[in-house]
Amino acid sequence: MGNRNYSESTTVAATPEVLYDMVSDVTRMGEWSPVCTTCWWDDGETLRVGAWFTGRNVLPERTWETRCEVVVADPGREFAFVVGESFVRWGYTFTTVDGGTTVTESWEFLPAGIAMFNERFGSDAQSEIDTRTKAAHDGIPVTLAALKRVAESPAVSGID
Repeated sequence: MGNRNYSESTTVAATPEVLYDMVSDVTRMGEWSPVCTTCWWDDGETLRVGAWFTGRNVLPERTWETRCEVVVADPGREFAFVVGESFVRWGYTFTTVDGGTTVTESWEFLPAGIAMFNERFGSDAQSEIDTRTKAAHDGIPVTLAALKRVAESPAVSGID
C-alpha cells in the first residue's frame, strides 16, 4: 500500500476558529470519523499541548482503544495529536480562503509505529501496516465530508 504520509483538503463555509473548536474537542470525534466512534480526555485533562485522551475505534472485525497525546493546539490554525508512543500523527490545519476555510487533515505513520508493528506482527507486519494505511487513505475524505456537513449547518458555521 502506498504512502505512509497522506493528506486531503476541503473548503468549508465556516471560520477557522469554529473548525478548530470542533476538531480540538476530541469528545466530538465520533461525529465525523468513520472509525473512531468516541474519545474522552484522560484523568481530567483538557485541551493543551501534552494532554492525553483515549479514542475507541470500531471496525467490523475488531474494536480497540488508543491513547493519544496533543502535540499542537494553536487555535484557528492547527490541531494535532500522536497515537501511542509516537506511532501515528494525525493533524488538522485551517487556512482562511474566500467563502470560508480550507481544512487539511493529515496522517503519518511514524517510524516508531512501523517498528512497533514489525515487533508485534512479525512476518504479518507489512500486511497490517498496509491495512492501517488504506484505512487512513479511505477515512480522511469521509471525515472531511462529515466535518463539512456538520460545520456548515446553520447553527455552527460562524459565517454571516
